[in-house]
Amino acid sequence: MNNSVVNTGRMVWAALRMLFVLTVVTGILYPLAVTGIGQALFHDNANGSIVKVDGKEVGSKLIGQSWNIKGTDQPDPKWFQGRPSNSNYDPLATGSSQLGASDPKLVKMVKAAKEQVAAFNGVDESEVPKDAVTGSASAIDPDISPAYADIQVKRVAKANGLTVARVQKLVDEHTDGRTAGFLGEPHANVLELNIELKELAKN
Repeated sequence: MNNSVVNTGRMVWAALRMLFVLTVVTGILYPLAVTGIGQALFHDNANGSIVKVDGKEVGSKLIGQSWNIKGTDQPDPKWFQGRPSNSNYDPLATGSSQLGASDPKLVKMVKAAKEQVAAFNGVDESEVPKDAVTGSASAIDPDISPAYADIQVKRVAKANGLTVARVQKLVDEHTDGRTAGFLGEPHANVLELNIELKELAKN
């Protein structure tokens, strides 16, 4: 038999064996190992950081949601509100508005949003932070800045029959600092705030 044919056959067989080995290692063993480690050491994170109240799933700490008056598009004064969402918090349709910072349409939207947020929370427009009037790149950001949480305290306290001091304490207790002391910005998770708020309002 021609040597070139034999050599070609050997190389093809070696390539097929390598393909099989790599498929098993990278396509089966590695994913199973990573999944197993994730489930064993980071169970909640690996399953979407789902939050349950009284055994019922109420959302994920990683995905923002609407806190409007039921059946309307109006924000409910009883709850802390999250950032604006270009996708109405739909995790299957994430993405920003794609409008540039100097786009007249965006400037107009931000101005209108600032007026609305200020009026809704009974504060001056100068007190409204950026994250209260601009959406995140994902449109499902679950967190807000301490500044945005703070301007909502009086409104939330009044709507729930609670003292301002108690609601402010709630915000302070649920405000997380920068990761590792230098990554990201201080933030409060809206879902966690509202879950605790609901418990406070019961008592």
